[in-house]
Amino acid sequence: MTDEPGGAPAVPSPPAAPDLVAVAEQFALGAPVQAIAPLGGGNVNDTYLVQLVGAPGGSHVLQRLNTHVFRQPRDVMRNLLAFTAHAERQLQAPVAGPGRRWEVPRVVPLQAGADPWLECDGDFWRMTTFIGGARSLDQLSDTGQAREVGYGLGRFHRLVSDLPVDQLVDTLEGFHITPTYLAAYHRVCAASPPPASPELRHCAAFVAERQRWASVLEDAKGSGRLQLRPIHGDPKVNNVLIDAASGAAISLVDLDTVKPGLIHYDIGDCLRSACNLAGEEAADWRAVRFDTGFCAALLEGYAAAARPMLTPDDVAFLYDAIRLLAFELGVRFLTDHLAGDVYFKVRRPGQNLQRALVQFALAASIEAQEAEIRAIVAAVMA
Repeated sequence: MTDEPGGAPAVPSPPAAPDLVAVAEQFALGAPVQAIAPLGGGNVNDTYLVQLVGAPGGSHVLQRLNTHVFRQPRDVMRNLLAFTAHAERQLQAPVAGPGRRWEVPRVVPLQAGADPWLECDGDFWRMTTFIGGARSLDQLSDTGQAREVGYGLGRFHRLVSDLPVDQLVDTLEGFHITPTYLAAYHRVCAASPPPASPELRHCAAFVAERQRWASVLEDAKGSGRLQLRPIHGDPKVNNVLIDAASGAAISLVDLDTVKPGLIHYDIGDCLRSACNLAGEEAADWRAVRFDTGFCAALLEGYAAAARPMLTPDDVAFLYDAIRLLAFELGVRFLTDHLAGDVYFKVRRPGQNLQRALVQFALAASIEAQEAEIRAIVAAVMA
């Protein structure tokens, strides 16, 4: 839906337009700037494609980080540098077989300065290389695409599976910690009148029936059954780049949310976004379904790239992750609705309540298909 995991936060108005050429020329580009144009439709960072003289396809991406969302931009960059350096070393010995393209955006240094980012006039800028010959998908249209999205996430996890998490900073503390979101929900409920509408009563009952189970992943982490690893943090479908010619996944981008976490957060969130064909903004929440065909294909792709790194406990908690991430996002949307829409952007009253209903319907669909989903996991991960 947006650049921000699970929806876009309400943030202050954007700052005044800078002199983009002057900013870009602070970086070591290797050629003069020919043109700069907006890139993508994200709602968090300001992103531009920088075309250089002699490189007509565009070769660099300039971004102004939104420091209202990423309040520790230097730590975001240090995580990015740690990830890219490790991934580049791993790519010297490809794990996916001959002929399989995989790319990682590289950070471009400044012309002068020790740190590869620019801070000026209150803005925080960075430059990375552009991955050409690729496209992204806003929604899956077939199981082949689902398989490639799964492969992309699995390849990412495999590349960084041995990157020590103490080399990464947790730049989004509390993110995907469902008990924390439930605590926030209960605080808001305590300060709110009793639910008046049938939809609010439905949501309140849905949460109440599942809240004791919602600590399942955190409990497994606390007992040592699940381990912290580097995660992407926002592996939605359109963050996987697809080779325009072959249709194969070639990169996982939008790396600002790389941090320590459970890979189950990524897997569950990716399946949550990919297998809801009605979308997060579905008008009829009662029609929302979790597509098990896309689920099977996505997990097949993931296993093709990452199965060797998974432990038996990792596999054992995959169904819980799939169920939990939809429930969790529903709780976040519901909480924000009750709080007055202070975090997620809305275009109309009640939009966050509608979003919560969609996610709860998705979670209910997952629960109704538990036996089939568990069978898919067992078959794919055998």
